[in-house]
Amino acid sequence: MDRKTYSVLFCGTGGQGVLKAAEVLGVAAMLQGYHVKKSEVHGMAQRGGSVESHLIFGPVVYSPIIMPGQADFLVCFHAGEGKRLEPFLRKNGVTFLPYLDDAARLPDARFVNTYLLGVLSAMLPIEERYWMTAIETVVAKKIPENKKVFSLGVESGKRV
Repeated sequence: MDRKTYSVLFCGTGGQGVLKAAEVLGVAAMLQGYHVKKSEVHGMAQRGGSVESHLIFGPVVYSPIIMPGQADFLVCFHAGEGKRLEPFLRKNGVTFLPYLDDAARLPDARFVNTYLLGVLSAMLPIEERYWMTAIETVVAKKIPENKKVFSLGVESGKRV
């Protein structure tokens, strides 16, 4: 197991699956044997409001909160939210803003979060089998479709 600690900030708007994506990563990381902490911030309590989820995993994690300048990954499902939270990204951290164009070409916008999780998975030390189990555990509907879109994201992430 990798001894590094990883911090991932997910962001978007209500209804985009921000919290679901963070939950999938959390389950996959736990299955891999990592210690995981997660925190959620909801803006407006309605569809379309700002939503973010901080997730940190590693050998030992004490806090779920990512401080500005400390996120390894900024996984944004909405360009405006990604730009707003860019100050949280560490130097040489990875923003997912460039992947939003690819995600916009998906035939169904409901799979953007799954696609971006696939991209993220190509950059993290978590085995694919744990990602698949996490998708089966957390995503209640359209599991075969989600797995297919996840795999498309993995291929995009490998091209980095």
